[in-house]
Amino acid sequence: MTDLRTRYADLLAVADDEVATRGLVRDVDLPSGATLALITLDNGHDYKRPNTLGPRSLVGLGETFAQQRERAARGEIDALAITGKRFNFAAGADLSRVNDIPSREVAALLGRLGHEVLGALTGFGVPTFTFYNGLALGGGVEIGLNCDYRTIDASVPAFALPEVFLGLVPGWGGATILPNLIGIENALKVVIENPLKQNRMLKGPQVAELGIADVMFEPVNFLEDSLRWADEVITGARTPSRPHEPGKLERLAKWDIAIGIARKSLEEKIGTTPASPYRALDLLKLAKSNDRAKGFAAEDDALADLISGDQFIASIYAFNLVQKRAKKPAGAPDATLAKPVTKVGIVGAGLMASQFATLFVRRLQVPVVITDVDQARVEKGLDSVRGELQELADKGRIGPDEHNRLIGLLRGTTDRREFADCDWVIEAVFEELEVKQQVFRDIEQIVADDCILATNTSGLSIPDMASVLEHPNRLVGFHFFNPVAVMPLIEVVKTGTTDDTTLATAMRTAKALKKTAIITRDTPGFVVNRILAKVLGEAMRAVDTGTPFEVVDNALDDLGMPMSPFELLELVGLKVGAHVLDTNHAAFPDRFYRSENLHRLADYGKLFDRDGKGKIKGFDKQARKIVAGGSEPITAEEFQQRVEVGLADEIKRMLDDNVVAAAEDIDLCMILGAGWPFHAGGITPYLDRAGASQRAFGDTFHHPPLRGAAHR
Repeated sequence: MTDLRTRYADLLAVADDEVATRGLVRDVDLPSGATLALITLDNGHDYKRPNTLGPRSLVGLGETFAQQRERAARGEIDALAITGKRFNFAAGADLSRVNDIPSREVAALLGRLGHEVLGALTGFGVPTFTFYNGLALGGGVEIGLNCDYRTIDASVPAFALPEVFLGLVPGWGGATILPNLIGIENALKVVIENPLKQNRMLKGPQVAELGIADVMFEPVNFLEDSLRWADEVITGARTPSRPHEPGKLERLAKWDIAIGIARKSLEEKIGTTPASPYRALDLLKLAKSNDRAKGFAAEDDALADLISGDQFIASIYAFNLVQKRAKKPAGAPDATLAKPVTKVGIVGAGLMASQFATLFVRRLQVPVVITDVDQARVEKGLDSVRGELQELADKGRIGPDEHNRLIGLLRGTTDRREFADCDWVIEAVFEELEVKQQVFRDIEQIVADDCILATNTSGLSIPDMASVLEHPNRLVGFHFFNPVAVMPLIEVVKTGTTDDTTLATAMRTAKALKKTAIITRDTPGFVVNRILAKVLGEAMRAVDTGTPFEVVDNALDDLGMPMSPFELLELVGLKVGAHVLDTNHAAFPDRFYRSENLHRLADYGKLFDRDGKGKIKGFDKQARKIVAGGSEPITAEEFQQRVEVGLADEIKRMLDDNVVAAAEDIDLCMILGAGWPFHAGGITPYLDRAGASQRAFGDTFHHPPLRGAAHR
């Protein structure tokens, strides 16, 4: 370890401004008389800045570990334990300068350094422990995996191996050690499935239940209890059980079957373009042999390939948008102008309205009242919300007391006068302008003059809705994406009359709902639906003119959309899709296509034949007949280029019209609202790389064009 700084000099050179995390050592005398060296990870900042593990941090920790290993050899300590500063263990590798890594050779050093430093915690000469006392992600989790034993604080809010989400793999032992600790099926969930589900995190009790931690303690005496437990392990008074460790049968048969099922599932859900999930799968398959040296070498190779590859660069661009730009939305007014929301009214009790009610009551924890035209619809909506809350309780996402409290905050009525004391009323009624105008006319006569009125319209003119109000300044667009509980984006739509108090309240409410809000100007389709309408319109134009469904549906794989155009169309609903296209065509008839065949398909009701499990078998025969008759088919490449140039042109027009502040906001909307994958790095860098920007308007969105996932 003494020459770490020399051997990793090329890597250290790109980390000259790293905020280093140090390992502060103190000896603890245990009740048995044993001495434990306790290392506390601390980057010198308060708990709001998590510990991270860049090259300089790793080298420093490596030197600290080496010193303690020498002490163990001399008999000065009987155990080693690692914990973190208050509320924080470690948030993983410091990726702030990773784009500056100049080559694959230097990228490979990052994996090797992590393995050399953390791997030294295994076979240390004395037992090694990790006390997870707070946030633990990526390399922070892997510190513990390389130790002999682990405890966890029950209040830990986030624990994960999120690397696949970022276009990487757990590269400091995680992919090799974890499946041999908790079994292959559990490891697949933690390493691949959770990252691909909007980067889902585990909480303390789940970590203990999976067996990643040997024991869980409550936060009030977490360190003291962990030290006492460690003392019992050291003295032999306690032997931790590992119920999920794989046995011989799992290695002989179950392991390969689980890998095969996972691979097939990935291919069906995300295709084969994203590199990191499949590299992670390969590592988990290799881990069956439980050969750490071989597994660590494979992790090094995978990490080097991915860090130096285009997909990771694209992922970091997308990650920075979500982590930084999303937290400081462009155009947001002073947050202190926001009004408190103490009661919410929801007009409507259908599917979207019940989703709103569940979200508002759970996140805001204030009274929520829903209303509809008759009591039967109201009761159906209430039953839906109660069912969602019960499901959350059954899954342990909310406790019994919270469940009862939320049910008590929920009301339904046909009498809109119960909205009189609401601070916020949102409509979820039919997507017809006259209907929404009448709703707002009626509500304005009931609520206070400063009650915020919000519309969830996906494309109708909000100024037209505001035109019937006595106080149009209080109306704001608040456009969710379906499913409401899952999709993280809200398009907050500002009209020419929306005042700053209304806008600030909308932004704070979105944040309280744990959503990302992007401010857009009122325009048909706003951002996401306008872009998707361009894609769907061109898809229908191609089919209407004679191009086979299959050619169109597979032509945009390079674009990075989470599903094909016609899968998307069927998901949003054919009638909704037809309405969106009609709305955009009415506003921009020269640029957006209107398809009579799409209306016929909507009346028919389906595009695909599916098996009993819902899997697509092919396009429906009657759907083919409906669109038959075109005589000017185009090739897949012609269709792809038409869509790309059309998108580049439309996005440039949106930016010129100040629909959003910058190209980055377009990318952020597509990532959070349309599921644009991180590995594609945003739609505007893609269009630059594909040459579509130059063809559309003779320039690029980014100067210089950003590197990222290769085109074609």
